[in-house]
Amino acid sequence: MEQNGKETMEKKDKELTEQNGKEAMEKSDKEEEINYGGWKVMPFIIGNETFERLGAIGTLANLLIYLTTVFNLKSITAATMINIFHGTTNFGTLIGAFLCDTYFSRYKTLGFAICASFVGLLTIQLTAAIPDLHPSHCGAQESSRCKGPTARQMAFLLTGLGLVAVGASGIRPCNLAFGADQFNPKIESVYFMGSKAYVKVKATGSPMTSVAQVLIVSIKKRKLNPPHQPSLSLFNYIPPKSINSKLPYTDHFRFIDKAAILTPQDQINPNGSPADPWRLCSLQQVEEVKCLFRVFPIWASAILYYIVIVQQNTYGVFQAVQADRRLGSSHFKIPAATFTVFLMLGMTIFIPIYDRILVPFLRRLTGKEGGITILQRIGIGIFLSVVSMLVSAFVEERRRTIAITRPTLGFVPRKGAISPMSGLWLIPQFTLAGLAEGSATIGLVEFYYKQFPENMRSIAGSLFLCNMASSSYLSTLFIAIVHRTTKRTATGDWLPEDLNKGRLDYFYYVIAGLGVLNMGYFLVCAKWYKYKENTDPLEVNGEKKHSAQTLV
Repeated sequence: MEQNGKETMEKKDKELTEQNGKEAMEKSDKEEEINYGGWKVMPFIIGNETFERLGAIGTLANLLIYLTTVFNLKSITAATMINIFHGTTNFGTLIGAFLCDTYFSRYKTLGFAICASFVGLLTIQLTAAIPDLHPSHCGAQESSRCKGPTARQMAFLLTGLGLVAVGASGIRPCNLAFGADQFNPKIESVYFMGSKAYVKVKATGSPMTSVAQVLIVSIKKRKLNPPHQPSLSLFNYIPPKSINSKLPYTDHFRFIDKAAILTPQDQINPNGSPADPWRLCSLQQVEEVKCLFRVFPIWASAILYYIVIVQQNTYGVFQAVQADRRLGSSHFKIPAATFTVFLMLGMTIFIPIYDRILVPFLRRLTGKEGGITILQRIGIGIFLSVVSMLVSAFVEERRRTIAITRPTLGFVPRKGAISPMSGLWLIPQFTLAGLAEGSATIGLVEFYYKQFPENMRSIAGSLFLCNMASSSYLSTLFIAIVHRTTKRTATGDWLPEDLNKGRLDYFYYVIAGLGVLNMGYFLVCAKWYKYKENTDPLEVNGEKKHSAQTLV
């Protein structure tokens, strides 16, 4: 009896186990059946990106003029404040990308960031609408006699700017990667209006942990002898659910190869993974870190390139303030801050021309899928940025000369005389800057996205924004140095309140000179650079059916 009862219980347990296993498999199959939104959710994602950009850019494009005319700040103070704000906003994307990938997921991060951006923009608008939130108007008084903002007024404005920075820090690194997730069949999972259609990618931990492991383990094993055949003897393991493409061994940065040397002390789990990832790393991890190391020299060259764009958004606007902005014989004046639109128009018009006309033409000449390599596209953009700065210097020299030698059109309060030179002469320098962005900026974004490991897409997106942040901070430092240094020279301050009394053209020539040096540095880095290889035999060096490694 006892034996029969025991057999019955064992039979029931077996049936229960089989039933649970079947239910688990059915549940797993249901979880894997993901209805990817694809293109039908793109209007929500593109709309989110568009409205964030329009809201932020539409407000901040005029912020420079707003700070000098409503908050009564000096030009150099306003330019410095704008640069610091942009730098902080763009550096914040690193934090946003880290929190997004590690803890909150892209969907939740974007939801919070959108709310913060809206409240921040509303706060900035209130500083203009409520008289107590900005200083009293000082009209044509001398700058030294104007009453500046109080601590409370400045704190309220900075609160709005801070919230906008928080919003941008979450939206900019995550939104495009969130869009890419809607098409990725290898990532697990299913914005407000488009919530039911979105694929919401879960946070899987920071990919930077793997980078830290490689660096620490390579230091621990620095005394080991390097292997003679690294591609064959180094330990390698790729997790089954990894979304990263398999990378072959490369001979760059061989000092970190030691992180993947298997020693008798290292233990391996039954599934082939290292028992302690802080004592042994895989060849795949090492190659992913090498991808990052190879990108950084190119990243550094992009910092000096973007300083040109920073100047057009600050001192380019001040040039427009002291130029004839009338359209023909009418009394309508183009707002000074609106001239930055020509930069965006230049980029917007250039991109479809490049993709639809230039790329097919170049493809027939070179046989490359993209017509030219990504680094070649970036190099063209850097060259155009130098040309833009040279044109800016020439136009400024002409504007200043005309203002000094010919009858002026009046005075700008607390600045100086308005040059009779037409403000339309400023359009070429803004347009060239836009062409530079359409070439280099688009190229850099594509470069980072393709050359980073797939699980670092958000960080790759934020890396370019860090370029912009570094450029803003460097521009602030450069302006401060030039301002203080030239005060003691025979020519006087190059960057005074009244540009007619300064030498902004000299400032532009110096930046152009730095751009030429940066161009040479970039060419060296591009010639040395080795593109990330993947499992696609037709894609080499970042281009389909392309085997050449160098930029030129």
